[in-house]
Amino acid sequence: MDQSEAGQTRRRGTALEAAILRAAADELAESGYAGLTMDKVAARAGTNKNAIYRRWPNRLALGIAAYRLLATAVAPPDTGNLRDDVLEMLRRANRHWSSPLGAVMRDLLAAAGGASELLAQLPEQSTDSSAATWLTILGRAVARGEAAPEALHPRVATVAIVLLRNEFVLRGVPSAPDDVLIEIVDEVYLPLVRQRMPS
Repeated sequence: MDQSEAGQTRRRGTALEAAILRAAADELAESGYAGLTMDKVAARAGTNKNAIYRRWPNRLALGIAAYRLLATAVAPPDTGNLRDDVLEMLRRANRHWSSPLGAVMRDLLAAAGGASELLAQLPEQSTDSSAATWLTILGRAVARGEAAPEALHPRVATVAIVLLRNEFVLRGVPSAPDDVLIEIVDEVYLPLVRQRMPS
C-alpha cells in the first residue's frame, strides 16, 4: 500500500478526535471515571495512547472532555412562577448528580481538586453557562414582579444551585432529600431575591 492509500484509511484530525472522545465516553458510561484508562480508550478507539496524549495531556482532561459528550443541555423550566422554576431546577440537578452519570461528574470534581480551569469545562460547573440559565429564570421572575431587578446578578442568581452542590461536595450525600431543596428555595433563595426589592 502506498502512502496516498494509507492516508485515505487512517483517521486524522477531527475524525480521530471524535473516535477517541466517543470511546472515552463509552468507557465512562460503562466503568465510571475510576475505570477510565488511556489503554482502554486507545483500544476501543483503534488508535494508540500517543494520539490521545497529543490531544489531552492526562486522564482527567480526557475524562472531562468525554463527560461533556455525555451531558446534555436542558432548557430551563418556565412554570409561570419563580418558586416552582427554582425547585424544578434543583430537582433536575439532584436527579442528575444522584445518577451514575452524576457519580462520574462527582469523581471528576474530586480528581480536579482546585483546578479551576478544568472544573470550568464541566457543563454543571461552568460559571457562565450556569449563571445564564439561572439569570433567565430570575429575569422572567423580575418581569412578573416576583423578584427585584437588583437580584439579577450571577452570584445571587446561582445561590440555590451552589447550596445544593455543597450538599454533595462538602457533605458527601448520595442524594439530597426533597425537604432540603424546599428549604434552600423557601428559606434562602426566595427571601434573598425578594429582599432586594424596594419596600
